[in-house]
Amino acid sequence: MQLEFNANKRDGQGTGASRRLRRTGRVPGILYGGPTAPQSIDIDHNELFQLLRKEAFYSSVLNVNLDGVKEMCLLRDVQRHPYRPVILHADFQRVDATHKLHQKVPLHFINAEVSPGVKLSGGLVQHVMSDLDVRCLAKDLPTFIEVDLKDMVAGHSLHVSHIKLPAGVEAVLHKGEDPVVATVIVRGGKAEEEAPVVEAAPVAPAAPAKKSEKTDKR
Repeated sequence: MQLEFNANKRDGQGTGASRRLRRTGRVPGILYGGPTAPQSIDIDHNELFQLLRKEAFYSSVLNVNLDGVKEMCLLRDVQRHPYRPVILHADFQRVDATHKLHQKVPLHFINAEVSPGVKLSGGLVQHVMSDLDVRCLAKDLPTFIEVDLKDMVAGHSLHVSHIKLPAGVEAVLHKGEDPVVATVIVRGGKAEEEAPVVEAAPVAPAAPAKKSEKTDKR
């Protein structure tokens, strides 16, 4: 999936220039990578803000329309205001269509509710990973990777090697590594047995206290 946004080349540098740019409703950014020198850019804030609300914008190959010339790129970093809904800066990396790229792709889990671990055992699916680092050509980059949980049983785990990846896509893992993606745990477990009630032995009534005898001296 490819998304497109518009950008302008900019010459102003430094904090002051960026602050003045933001006051006009533009977001400073940079486009870097490849044989071309890094290029400072600016983007309409509202356009970028709406695009950042889409999950696909973070993992898809993007087309930036830079002063009428289109280039492929990936979003690499976004700086946001700590408490206001304001985008402060964005970094984009150029993409070479002939070379494989590395990108984190979100995982979408399906069929958890019909899996034996959930439907028969009353278990709960626990997502250990939410995205996967992959390597592929730009044309093969998926927007997301689907993870089918229909065969999951209670107490078992699903690993990266169990995921069916799209054609041309490979997971980026260390040698011998096969991390857990999801597992099914049983909720609650057995209820604790109530402790037997032990009746207290009857307590014998206390003997009445003896009255002290006083000698009446006359």
